[in-house]
Amino acid sequence: MKLFRAYLVVAFASLSSYTLFVVSHQGWNLFSVFFSSIAELAWPGQFNLDFMMILGISGIWVAWRHQFTGKAVVLGLLAFFGGMVFLAPYLFWASAQAKGDARTLLLGKERAHH
Repeated sequence: MKLFRAYLVVAFASLSSYTLFVVSHQGWNLFSVFFSSIAELAWPGQFNLDFMMILGISGIWVAWRHQFTGKAVVLGLLAFFGGMVFLAPYLFWASAQAKGDARTLLLGKERAHH
């Protein structure tokens, strides 16, 4: 679990730094770039569509893990729109709460202890 948590720290730090650099040089026009690549029906668009579907799974999993409560839906939306910048700190927190138990990490406390 320590190696996993170290990866999360590195992923968050590197992606946050990269994002800040891109925003400072190209602005916040992510959505137009992202969806125009998909509309071109080429490999960059295929990658973006695949990535968006992974973000969808991530958001659904986070919401499911928290029993689809109101808070869970908000967390799921944050996972979808925030990507790894949200998911890395979330998983870091969740892994600390799970205390090394992968079942609790993946299923959430309520489902893991039934």
